Amino acid sequence: MSTATLSTGGRGASLSPEQKALVLRLAVLGLMGLALTFASSAFLTPGNLLNVLRQASLLFLIASGLTLVILCGGLDLSIGANVALSACLAGTVIQSSGSIMLGCAVGAGSGLLIGVLNGLMVTALRIPAFIATYGMLWILHGVTYWFMSGETLHGFPPAFRALGSGYFLGVPIPVYLMLGVLVAGTALTQYTTWGQEVYATGANTESAELSGVPVFNRRLAVYALSGLMGGLASLVFLARLNSAEGDMGESLTLQAIAAVLIGGTSLFGGTGTLVGTLVGGLILTVVLNGMNILGVSANWQPLITGVIVILSVLSDAVARKRRNN
Repeated sequence: MSTATLSTGGRGASLSPEQKALVLRLAVLGLMGLALTFASSAFLTPGNLLNVLRQASLLFLIASGLTLVILCGGLDLSIGANVALSACLAGTVIQSSGSIMLGCAVGAGSGLLIGVLNGLMVTALRIPAFIATYGMLWILHGVTYWFMSGETLHGFPPAFRALGSGYFLGVPIPVYLMLGVLVAGTALTQYTTWGQEVYATGANTESAELSGVPVFNRRLAVYALSGLMGGLASLVFLARLNSAEGDMGESLTLQAIAAVLIGGTSLFGGTGTLVGTLVGGLILTVVLNGMNILGVSANWQPLITGVIVILSVLSDAVARKRRNN
């Protein structure tokens, strides 16, 4: 189940297929960086590289929880709308109360509640994950537009803005948050019984149930974690933009799904890692950053992202068919 194992043979240690795929993705990322370096002198500059890391870190925060959901055989199409509503609620509380801590608690709590509601629809009500979270997406959009009433919030305290735009030792603060989530999430999924049960649930739900895995609890938990990560990401997003409005975050769902799939997590569940999601997020961020540097119209970015998602799912389906044969 875990992708972190090494297989040994007569020639010594060798990489597993999942690890080989990760190495290939890292090579692709390196080649992309090399090509962009030759194409534009603006790419390999400290300012641009830090910007890439900052953008990738926000994307990873959103995609990390989504990775757990997909590993468990689910899907969360509402994550972008979750980020938008949580950010608007947090921003409103910060401005009305003057309390950064209270605003952050509201943003994180909103995300967690949305995740729990998604999980209950999928587990208790047995609504297919696609339908449940797609419906939740539109509900959240409607609530956000109603709550904001066309207004835009802007101008938050500098101490809060540092969460999204500040630096520590020359490195953007969101990068430290990303690394913290990566370490904690990897430890949870790769080195605990809970994590192995998530993999087992996604790989074969019936076998997991027969083995005594609490499938209901694991599915509910991953949706709750995905919602919580959406709430936390909303705070970073809000601090970065220094503004909140009803239509913020609409493009984040597709980008988060793309990062997860590019990173090697199977849409069918049971295979993938958070490290892979980080690499997938970096690849997608570099692609979008490269398009901006080369002057490619922003109108093409959703198209390119959609093509990448389709190719990622197609390659996963082909790989699964070969393994089954």
